[in-house]
Amino acid sequence: MAVKYTILSSEILNLFFQTKGFFSVDLVMCGRKTLTKDLQSIIEELAIDEYLDHGFEPSYNIAPTQLSPVLIGKDDSRVLKRMKWGLIPSWSKDDAIGSKMINARSESLLEKPSFQNLVYQHRCVVITDGYFEWKKGNEGNQPFYISHPKKKILPLAGLWTTWESSSSGMIASYTVITTTPQIAIAHIHNRMPVILNPTAIDEWIQCKKYTPDIAMANLVPYPGNLSFYPVSTFMNSPKNNSKECIRSVQDSKTLDLF
Repeated sequence: MAVKYTILSSEILNLFFQTKGFFSVDLVMCGRKTLTKDLQSIIEELAIDEYLDHGFEPSYNIAPTQLSPVLIGKDDSRVLKRMKWGLIPSWSKDDAIGSKMINARSESLLEKPSFQNLVYQHRCVVITDGYFEWKKGNEGNQPFYISHPKKKILPLAGLWTTWESSSSGMIASYTVITTTPQIAIAHIHNRMPVILNPTAIDEWIQCKKYTPDIAMANLVPYPGNLSFYPVSTFMNSPKNNSKECIRSVQDSKTLDLF
């Protein structure tokens, strides 16, 4: 089956991938995240060996299509490079599809042509220290900020690839893998990103050393504690990028959500 996909033209693949259900993507979850730590803190916490991202700036509101640091494995080393959020398959005619592929369901990675080969060769860790999720309500959607209670990095499981643009050259892009939520945050959304145990990072990113079976055993709901609280809709706009995005909102409309 995999061989048949590789011989199809890019035009046919683009047509197929516009069909509903052909790939499994969570379009409405984990659509914003943060990375507020400075570069040196990130390097030390994740024991990074090589750094290829020379344009890094901390952010309180990382949105799809923006660039952010991603950790990959290379010759048993941990390498940090900047990639675009929203996977652009190598066969794609343009980069528009990337905005629709910001997440991938863990349960069906090996069934989807966009992801199945990447599980073997291009696994990555998306570096974040928190993410936003919206809880549906009668008066609109309430954004929540979810992070580590001790403000540590949340290493998210991801997949990455490269796509050659006629105007911009080679573009590296990624998607965040999702799973069912842990009980504590299930009232906010029915999905959550896969947060890897720090001890399992190498099993996920060192693709030549660890098989997909070993790596995918780590794609489970995060068992540790998470901090979560409602924040202002100020963060809804990707143009807003300040501490105000993660400031807790405490009023009568949100207290009953807990």
